[in-house]
Amino acid sequence: MSDIQDFKDLIIWQKGMEIAEKCYFLTKKFPRDELFGMTQQIRRASASIPANIAEGYGRRSSGDYARFLNISQGSINELQTHLFLSSRVGLCTVKEIELIIQQLQEETRMIISLLKKLNN
Repeated sequence: MSDIQDFKDLIIWQKGMEIAEKCYFLTKKFPRDELFGMTQQIRRASASIPANIAEGYGRRSSGDYARFLNISQGSINELQTHLFLSSRVGLCTVKEIELIIQQLQEETRMIISLLKKLNN
């Protein structure tokens, strides 16, 4: 029997929350004039990852769940772009985003795996 009672028990959601948390801490270091620019974009995209995983899980149909997992994957791609751009324009260093990028790659693998299971 599964130990999953709700979305908070999903490892994929927990890892998404860790990514979002790291992004919030990273952007606290950004200049104040980026508050409504890159800071907001990174925070929104990172929060969207676990939020869409939770929302899809709550729909209780595999088709809806898959759709929301795909939205999460889109947010991962968007977030990576914002992080890379942030390092390119000097808001942070490559070293500061390395771990987040690795976690995003792992999250992508988990989403792909879950999508395959839902499609079978």
